[in-house]
Amino acid sequence: MLKRITLLAVLGATLTGCVTAPPTNFSVPGVQRATSQQAVELKAVSVSYGLPSELKGDIPTYGEGFPILWEKSLVEAMDKAGVFSDDAPDKVNIFVKVLELDPPAGGITMVTPARARYTVVSRRTGKTLFEKEIYTEGTVPPGYAFSGLVRLKESLNRSVQANIAQFLQSLSAVKL
Repeated sequence: MLKRITLLAVLGATLTGCVTAPPTNFSVPGVQRATSQQAVELKAVSVSYGLPSELKGDIPTYGEGFPILWEKSLVEAMDKAGVFSDDAPDKVNIFVKVLELDPPAGGITMVTPARARYTVVSRRTGKTLFEKEIYTEGTVPPGYAFSGLVRLKESLNRSVQANIAQFLQSLSAVKL
């Protein structure tokens, strides 16, 4: 009996190994330069969780730092794309409300939904110039990694990256 327990412990330790999860990285890969710029200057970006009455899904209780990471990645993506003009007379702010960000508790294929409402507001008038709610999913198949924690973090990263990328596409299709 003791032999079996020892064998199972050694086998479990061998299969688990020293797994380190990838960092939470919402930075959007492969951002292309925008074909045209908006005729406004971006002054500020703010990302926060929606109020309880606004939420359309779950928000992780351990995700206090996610809005800051989302905001930094959004600003980085917009800077890379060159969406806004640096010297335009009209200025705007972007407000993002995260309405759903629900990494799975477990599973073989990890799917994380992300839903956010993006609002572009004129600083001069306070008028909403553009508003869009975007829903994306980050899916990681079982073959990506043996560790569920690695797949979970990657599905979270992919869902937010796709959400930001979809916002950039939407923004380049309108004129503010």
